[in-house]
Amino acid sequence: MLYPTIQELTKDEFNRYELALATAKCARIITDEYVKQREAAEKAATGNKENDRNLINMINKEYRDEKAVKNAIAKIYGGEYKIVHTEDVVEEEAAPEEVAAEEQAEEATEA
Repeated sequence: MLYPTIQELTKDEFNRYELALATAKCARIITDEYVKQREAAEKAATGNKENDRNLINMINKEYRDEKAVKNAIAKIYGGEYKIVHTEDVVEEEAAPEEVAAEEQAEEATEA
C-alpha cells in the first residue's frame, strides 16, 4: 500500500495523469536544486580530504538522502507545491495579452 494514497494527494480534484505530471515537474525542480547545491559545494571544495567530507554536509540533507520523486510526493502532500489545472494556467497567461491588446486598441482610437 502506498502512502499517501492517490485520493489523499489529488483530493478528488485531479486524475492520476495530472498527479503524475505534477510529481514529475516537482521532481525536476528538486533535482535541479540538488545539482545547483552540489556544483556550489564542489566549487567551494579545495581538494582537501577534510573539506570533501564537508562537501556532503553543504548539500541539503533532504535533497541528498531521498529520491526526488519521494520528495516531490511529500511536498505535494504537505502543501508546499500545488497542482493546478492546465486550463487555469492558460487563462491566467492569456489575460495580460488581452489587456495589452485592449490598450493598443484604445491608443489607436485616440490617435
